[in-house]
Amino acid sequence: MANNILSDALVIVAAVFILWLVVKLFRGPLKFLFKLLINTGLGFVALFLLNFFGDFLGISLGMNWINALVIGVFGFPGLVLLLLIKYLF
Repeated sequence: MANNILSDALVIVAAVFILWLVVKLFRGPLKFLFKLLINTGLGFVALFLLNFFGDFLGISLGMNWINALVIGVFGFPGLVLLLLIKYLF
């Protein structure tokens, strides 16, 4: 009986250690990925606002992940770049 309790405790300690190690290894990449997702979401909001208010001026961009990612990562210069690419080419 005592042997089973000790064995279970060792398994739990090992599992917690492995979980801690995995979280420590992937903390940086997960933080980067989370920030990229937040910026992409903000890019979608910017695209929505551009398409909503840009109707009055005849300016629009497609609502897709690539446009949202470019705007989210590069900000206003990314928006200008996408508009230049659309209207010059």
